[in-house]
Amino acid sequence: MNCLVCRGGIMFESFEAYFAKLDDGYLIIENVPCFKCEQCGEVLFSMAVVEKIEKLILAYEKVQSKIFIVDYRQAA
Repeated sequence: MNCLVCRGGIMFESFEAYFAKLDDGYLIIENVPCFKCEQCGEVLFSMAVVEKIEKLILAYEKVQSKIFIVDYRQAA
């Protein structure tokens, strides 16, 4: 699949960190599966992964803390 941003690079399967600003803190999700452009570095998450990320965000917004670091492979 060609990159949607630079149009010249090829997207390959990879893992990236996802950062989210919560109401009272931050959530960092490590090892999130994605597609990454070999040329420009653009990251694309599948719809299934985005849905799991949204569920994790909702779950961690309810906990009172400032910073969360979660491994996607263990939490999803």
